[in-house]
Amino acid sequence: MTLRIADFDFDLPPHLIAQQPAEVRERSRLMVVDRASGRIEHRIFTGITEYLHPGDAVVVNRSRVIPARLACTKPTGGAVELLLLREIDRGRWLALGRPSKRLRAGAELVIAAADTSCRLEEARDGGQWVVRFDEDIDVHHLLSIAGSVPLPRYIRNPNAPLDRYQTVYADRDGSVAAPTAGLHFSEGLLAALGASGVRVERVTLHVGLGTFRPVTADLVQNHQLHAEWGEVPAGVARELNRVREAGGRIVVVGTTTTRLLESAADSGGTLLPFAGETDKFIFPGYRFRCVDSLVTNFHLPRSSLLLLVSAFAGRELVLHAYHEAIAQEYRFYSFGDAMLIL
Repeated sequence: MTLRIADFDFDLPPHLIAQQPAEVRERSRLMVVDRASGRIEHRIFTGITEYLHPGDAVVVNRSRVIPARLACTKPTGGAVELLLLREIDRGRWLALGRPSKRLRAGAELVIAAADTSCRLEEARDGGQWVVRFDEDIDVHHLLSIAGSVPLPRYIRNPNAPLDRYQTVYADRDGSVAAPTAGLHFSEGLLAALGASGVRVERVTLHVGLGTFRPVTADLVQNHQLHAEWGEVPAGVARELNRVREAGGRIVVVGTTTTRLLESAADSGGTLLPFAGETDKFIFPGYRFRCVDSLVTNFHLPRSSLLLLVSAFAGRELVLHAYHEAIAQEYRFYSFGDAMLIL
């Protein structure tokens, strides 16, 4: 089946791009989409408890956004921004550099806020660089004192609350973008789910920028996702298998968690322990192995995230739901509202 990315486009009024989160996490809006009937309901996010049942398991991504953006200067005084994407090995990181056209291999960059420097070692595709730090520098500590949280560029609100760009359960540093579907859950809502007999299980996928970039290839099959590191612990895999064997559902929070679980499942849908990188690219035509329901935000047009959601619910139903969301003025993207697909 040939898929064209132009068939996954839509027009979004700019005022629907959320510039700040809902005042209360769990009071964002929730669109509920039933795949079997095509029915759409409009709720508040706390209403999600009415669609989850004792014996179900909600799976969340516990990765935490790191302050990965570093302000640097060249010896000539020119400003450079580095966005550290992932650690390659000790002292060497893959990073995005801006402005990329003015950067050269071997250039030393001064990080004034930490009174240290780093060196551009090697250029990679897409404006990426291998950046070398002195081996005695703890880069994670460096980021804690000199870095800033990399909010998406479509969030132009200088007063956007950075603490709301983390999920309440995030405790594993490593992402450069938030797994945003989880931003709607409060500790109280998670406790209420647990009290009702719904399990909450945690996995890790450190989110990179490649997940959120638009697909530029005309044919969807020609797009390549960047690899991201993830982990499904053995105990979590066992519990989720037990839930499905007992007739419960695996309700996945976010496209990142979906990609990870589908990477860990065998062809029969049994989840296996997993630790390593995945570049699994899910688009229409994919047969899901272990995901029964999906909680997700409203995504960018022409994005791999929209393709995954369309694979799960069908392109026509998803685009119909998006047009309904626009008509009802739902808020889109990272700080926006949510969708539950049953």
